[in-house]
Amino acid sequence: MKIVVVGCGKIGRAVVSNLVSEGHDVAVVDNNPALISEITNVYDVIGLCGNGADSDILTDAGIESAELFAAFTGSDELNMLSCFIARRMGAKNTIARIRNLEFNDRSLGMLRQHLKLSMAVNPEKLAAREIFNILKFPSAVKVESFSVKNFEMVEIRLKADSVLDGMTLEHMRKKYSYKFLVCVIQRGNEVFIPDGNFVLKGGDKVALTADPIEIQRLLKSLGILQKQAKNVMIIGASKTAYYLSKMLLGLGCNVKVIDSNIKKCEEFSELLPKVDVINADAAREDVLIEEGLASMDAFVSLTGMDEENVILSYFASSQNIPKVIAKINRTEFATVADKLGIDSIISPKTATTDILVRYARALENSMGSSVETMYKLMDGKVEALEFIVHEDCEIADIPLKEIQFKSNLLIGGIIREKKTIIIPDGDDVIKAGDKVVVLTSGHRINDLSDIINWG
Repeated sequence: MKIVVVGCGKIGRAVVSNLVSEGHDVAVVDNNPALISEITNVYDVIGLCGNGADSDILTDAGIESAELFAAFTGSDELNMLSCFIARRMGAKNTIARIRNLEFNDRSLGMLRQHLKLSMAVNPEKLAAREIFNILKFPSAVKVESFSVKNFEMVEIRLKADSVLDGMTLEHMRKKYSYKFLVCVIQRGNEVFIPDGNFVLKGGDKVALTADPIEIQRLLKSLGILQKQAKNVMIIGASKTAYYLSKMLLGLGCNVKVIDSNIKKCEEFSELLPKVDVINADAAREDVLIEEGLASMDAFVSLTGMDEENVILSYFASSQNIPKVIAKINRTEFATVADKLGIDSIISPKTATTDILVRYARALENSMGSSVETMYKLMDGKVEALEFIVHEDCEIADIPLKEIQFKSNLLIGGIIREKKTIIIPDGDDVIKAGDKVVVLTSGHRINDLSDIINWG
């Protein structure tokens, strides 16, 4: 599929990397020649140096035949203008990054309508939502929600002394009679889609699907259920911090934001007067201790530097803060953070690329793809996809045990009539109208038919 991407910064580059790996025909546009040279050396893409709103540049990029156009420059206005021109020139679908705090949901809706935008993406808001979900359920390393609120996937880390250490999944299911499914396990750099004979070990990262209440009951039985975060310290008065603070205030939390930039602090305080904003250097341990780090339920580092976020989060972990979350975009620092025991790592670019890849897959299917939701799990090694089951689905009304699925693939849950959650076993069937969650490693799945081993 022909895709044009304007803006090759951190997020734009991540989007290009994922789209190329998906096999799309990608052209990139940026006004920085060094970035264009670098990205064309790394990826098999067409690179053009210039303004993304220039019709000549867009023509050279092949905009007339583009199925998708996405603008990720640092300017909301340029992104919107580029999308408007691209649409007028023939691009069938357009996506713009829009980050301005002044654009609320109502104004964004109007912009999308008048500019004929297919989607507006705000990476900082996506990251804030992801952090918020974890702070509501701090026992988890990561929380992903699907199209209905009563079905979630959570990642937890087993401690070395976990009661599950050395236990098979079959034994676990018998011992804990809750409705849950262990879908994926990461051990070091290896990822497993497990069966009942799989033996758990301390240090494993485990992904579970279930109703949130069932997950809480299970974690309580395991002795690892943490209370919802009430007092939260955030480092960095960023856009992500703004969105997160606003969400936390709505939950009744006490929020403290620390930043060394006095202007940012003043602006933040004006926007959210109920937040305790402190102008200080959070890189100093005495500042964090003086500002009450020890009394916090959660610590979230959202500075613009991955290195600083890792160091600050490591210090917070050493002070036994119940929940520590770091914003990290570079893969190498995510690996370092994991080795240091910082379990919850958030990346705005990952959240954004997930949305773009899902959207591109939906466009690829000429019959209208049934992909509703898609997440990357376990450091991107596993995908969780939610499908809508159509009337002509080839595996509908067949017991799952009679279907030959591809290897490294699992049905993680069935959502029926928007409210009934089925944690499937071999006797269950998929019906038209259901939503089905599929987990896979090593396969590119566009449609439910792709999960069948036809060999």
